[in-house]
Amino acid sequence: VQLVESGGGLVQPGGSLRLSCAASGFTFSSYVMSWYCQAPGKERELVAAISSAGGSTNYADSVKGRFTISRDNAKNTVYLQMNSLKPEDTAVYYCNAARNSRYYWGQGTQVTVSS
Repeated sequence: VQLVESGGGLVQPGGSLRLSCAASGFTFSSYVMSWYCQAPGKERELVAAISSAGGSTNYADSVKGRFTISRDNAKNTVYLQMNSLKPEDTAVYYCNAARNSRYYWGQGTQVTVSS
């Protein structure tokens, strides 16, 4: 099983980034996919989640209206479009796959929002 995140980097406040998470080794279309973030000294927290078929999403209050999660089950990939980025969005972003009692994590990608 692999979850490989990409798309992180350094961006100025107000800028945008698109994170991708490519999955392999499991039945991607059967799993709820989520993005979490972890800032230095803080616990990992949920940013956004999307149902297995993509029909349902939910977001942390702090990112509502700015971030959009989506998935392409044909490509085994989940995305996080991040707009209007703020310095407080700076964190390592992790991809997560979950189904019943099974869950998998990616290695994370760093997002830094700074001028």
